[in-house]
Amino acid sequence: MIFKNISKSKLSLAFISIVITFFVWQQGLRDSLNRPSVSFDISQKEQEIAELSVQSIPLNLRKFFIINDPVDQINKSLSEVPFDELTERNKLIRIIFSHSNDSMIYKNISKDFENKSFKLLIDEIEKKSNNNSYKPNPDKFDLFKGDRFLYHLLSQEFDFDDSSLITKSFSSKMFLKILAIRLIPLLTILLGSILALKILWTTISLKKFGWQEIKSLDLELIDMVLLIAGGFVVLGEVVSPLFSISLVELFSKNISNELSQSLKIFFGYLFMAIPPLGIVYYQIKSLNGEFSFKKDYLQFNFLPIKYAIIHGIKGWLTIVPFVLLISLIMNSLIDNQNGSNPLLEIVLNNNNYLSFFLLFVTTTLLAPLFEEIIFRGILLPTLSRDFGVISGIIVSAFIFALAHLSLGEMPPLFVLGIGLGITRIASGSLFSSIIMHSLWNGLTFLNLFLLRT
Repeated sequence: MIFKNISKSKLSLAFISIVITFFVWQQGLRDSLNRPSVSFDISQKEQEIAELSVQSIPLNLRKFFIINDPVDQINKSLSEVPFDELTERNKLIRIIFSHSNDSMIYKNISKDFENKSFKLLIDEIEKKSNNNSYKPNPDKFDLFKGDRFLYHLLSQEFDFDDSSLITKSFSSKMFLKILAIRLIPLLTILLGSILALKILWTTISLKKFGWQEIKSLDLELIDMVLLIAGGFVVLGEVVSPLFSISLVELFSKNISNELSQSLKIFFGYLFMAIPPLGIVYYQIKSLNGEFSFKKDYLQFNFLPIKYAIIHGIKGWLTIVPFVLLISLIMNSLIDNQNGSNPLLEIVLNNNNYLSFFLLFVTTTLLAPLFEEIIFRGILLPTLSRDFGVISGIIVSAFIFALAHLSLGEMPPLFVLGIGLGITRIASGSLFSSIIMHSLWNGLTFLNLFLLRT
């Protein structure tokens, strides 16, 4: 059945695509091991927000939000990382901490800094190291008012008043942030756990799981190889970036680095989606003799819209505890997990609102729509038809996780892929899995947005 009426040219094209995909994915996974984990930055940002919110946290609640002194926690975390591997900002924070304890063990390090403001600040720290009574004019630190945590540290180090910047109002905003950062995941986990137990109980009671009818296109596995390996990887991940990056660089010479970076990601994703979606269009047209947007080839099943959205929300809530559990297990087994998606760090450190909007659209709209069409709209139904629903969900989830090219994030992404597959088949609606995927990315995006100081 698999090789029925398949031309030699089609087989040759599929074979070449698989070989290229193997080398691309192998290199991508290896490269991911050299990317730092964003969890370190996330933890530090959370501690910074906690420190800036201290004056607004009610005393009776402080022990719940501030378990250990945030500044001490940051100092401890930074001291566990080799100095050369730190960012310039973190090197500077480490120098501020080390000044009072180690008599400037990083003296004369300023020559290695690219940031001129940081160099000037290190010179001030050196002066104080040589003369404890030295007190510079606080106006010298106005350059750092844009970084309130750093400015707050400097006020403690050089004994000047930072209340004009770290106001009660600002501190209250930081408290609301830390409240949201801590409570939103907890509430999501609680609701998701209750929902998962309810679904489990219903399944056991009825002795069956309510799968909806799943309709696959009349495609063969060779078509899946051409779609994933040929369209998604070779054309989407290898060829398309050559055009998208060149296009952005051509028109972004006079804009900020942050905006240029976001435009590369936005257009990179658009260009990456064109080849595989073009292949989907061609495959559907070859099967039906035409392509019509009026026909629901992939079972989007938008209507009733309320039904599709509710299933998407339920799927998202149910899978959150399982994904976070796998992440916790991975963190406990592997101390320094590398390989975080570089997009996470870009979002975390972005201060340009137009850039932020482009990243939001990319992660919460474009990515879920495109990935769900490929993995749950085409791949999952075909695999389920040929190998059964369970095998279809597992294999499509594995390929979905593998395609993200992040070895450290593969286990959580695999579990997420299983959840997306179950939601797709349980609801009978591709739109439900798109909603679920969008909510997952949206929650991650919201958390990174709140962590910005």
